[in-house]
Amino acid sequence: QVQLVESGGGLVQAGGSLRLSCAASGRTFSSYAMGWFRQALGKEREFVATINWSGGDTYHADSVKGRFTISRDNAKNTVYLHMNSLKPEDTAVYYCAARFNRFISSRDTDFGSWGQGTQVTVSS
Repeated sequence: QVQLVESGGGLVQAGGSLRLSCAASGRTFSSYAMGWFRQALGKEREFVATINWSGGDTYHADSVKGRFTISRDNAKNTVYLHMNSLKPEDTAVYYCAARFNRFISSRDTDFGSWGQGTQVTVSS
């Protein structure tokens, strides 16, 4: 298993930026892909972004493409979500997840470990 701890959420005005971090421990971080998902109040959890084991392959949801960027630092066992041009509809709890496979996926059922989530609130 791997333990994941997210940080970096908070309250920001529309148009602002935040960087979420997810620190991993417990297994070899560089051997698996990572993902970010989010869940708004009263809505289903949705895919945001995913990155492969090396950082060389990424995929972002259409709703965040061009505004959010996923990255990772294997030396620090950390994955990041850089969020720019934030909109009120980005308000949600953001979760990072680990996939025990090297390759990207947008399906939450492909991910085996999840963090506790961090709240992002974007005011208009």
